[in-house]
Amino acid sequence: MRREEKEALVDSLAEQIKEYSHFYLTDIAQLDAADTSSLRRKCFENQIKLVVVKNTLLKRALEKSEGNFEELFPVLKGATSIMFANSANVPAKLIKEFRKEHDKPVLKAAYVQESVYVGDNILDMLVSIKSKEELIGDVVLLLQSPAKNIISALQSGGNKLHGVLETLSKKE
Repeated sequence: MRREEKEALVDSLAEQIKEYSHFYLTDIAQLDAADTSSLRRKCFENQIKLVVVKNTLLKRALEKSEGNFEELFPVLKGATSIMFANSANVPAKLIKEFRKEHDKPVLKAAYVQESVYVGDNILDMLVSIKSKEELIGDVVLLLQSPAKNIISALQSGGNKLHGVLETLSKKE
């Protein structure tokens, strides 16, 4: 690969790092062609972009990007692939689901919500992270709850008042 091609690849990776708010560094080496194809298909279905890169080029792209990615540099050994996503937990869920039948992909590190997570042992924690849409839904639900309680109390009080008035009207 010529120097110009490498620079173009580094620039492209740096743009993708800026474009996507979350990315996972994984090891998918030793998956056969059918399993790799299956993983790529599942990534496509979940709007995840899977890219296999050389560690030196990825390191240069991370250095070129705006952000502090120095914690990721020690994991850039061996085969590395990147899963780019706009949702924080979707790649973690995909990895966990795919590993029910396969040994790989192994999570090396993740950059999620401006935080760096290193190691495969944090996969369960990353699965439990809520997406922006899920958090908004939770907030809306919490905001609706007191209003629903007030409306329910007013309706039940109105029913009691109606019952008392009806009983008083029948007595006379």
